[in-house]
Amino acid sequence: MKTPKFLIAAAVGIAIALAGQHAFAQGIDSTAKKVGHKTASIAVKGASAITDKIYKGKEGPGGETVYIDKKDRKYIVDGKGKKVYLKKSQIHDKKKD
Repeated sequence: MKTPKFLIAAAVGIAIALAGQHAFAQGIDSTAKKVGHKTASIAVKGASAITDKIYKGKEGPGGETVYIDKKDRKYIVDGKGKKVYLKKSQIHDKKKD
């Protein structure tokens, strides 16, 4: 029994459509992750500015704002919204413009 050509064409078309949707979904996933990380970072920075002190005149290794918590630990907030605690050697004076 021979399979009609239109069934083969339909199967190939469906396979291509599904593959395209998968690639599109991956793009949405990565964009959603980026937005989520940025939102978390902004939220943590805002909360840190209110609850903790800002280390004035100092900056982190990449020029980030340095915060001091209640236990006198110095930290920065990374791009994913996580607190990264710093060693004394990682903190330096702000550069004058």
